[in-house]
Amino acid sequence: MENKNSFIGSFITPEKILLEKLSKAKAYIFDWDGVFNNSFKQGQFGSGFSEIDSMGTNLLRFSHFLNNNEFPLTAIISGEKNESAQFFANREHFDFAFYKIANKIDALNFICKQKNIKPNEVVYFFDDVLDLSIAKICGVRILVNKPAIQLFTNYCIKNNLADYVTACDGGNHGIRESCEMLMELRGNFDNVLKIRTDFGAEYKNYLAKRNEVNTEYFTKDETGAITEG
Repeated sequence: MENKNSFIGSFITPEKILLEKLSKAKAYIFDWDGVFNNSFKQGQFGSGFSEIDSMGTNLLRFSHFLNNNEFPLTAIISGEKNESAQFFANREHFDFAFYKIANKIDALNFICKQKNIKPNEVVYFFDDVLDLSIAKICGVRILVNKPAIQLFTNYCIKNNLADYVTACDGGNHGIRESCEMLMELRGNFDNVLKIRTDFGAEYKNYLAKRNEVNTEYFTKDETGAITEG
């Protein structure tokens, strides 16, 4: 893997091809543990997040809004019920938050059916084995790397399961790194920051639409069906 331009992570898929894949994106879906944090749990409160990564997700959504003149779908899919993840999804007005979904492809299929989107229109941020069922079929795969998982990382590369591998891990703002990479790849990073800094009309319009989104929470019931939770 080699660094390119100003990006600190590694492009597994060439930038030009990755941009073509990104141009089809309608949804940004995130794993939680190991992606927004270092995976360490704190009992029932689960694992937290950083405001640096939070800002990254917001800027990425604004970048998409400016580029496509439409609001992207956002979701968190977690294998556990995590109070911090639910708080984050609600505060940031994500569309969906899934918890206790061991086979994560079920959540992706649910989202695609509910919102009439295709897997290749999804950008997925992930870090471990439970995420590979989604990485196999979604459009853009961002692997949040860490030193301890180099065999896993190599496996993902060899089996075409990642398009970009971050330099920063989940405990060190891998999400912010990858969000900035996608904005720069799209070509509107500077414009996004300028409009956000000025709190311009375009950002106010985006923010109003974002804040209209009410997060829906889902899990699996005793039959294995996805249900509101």
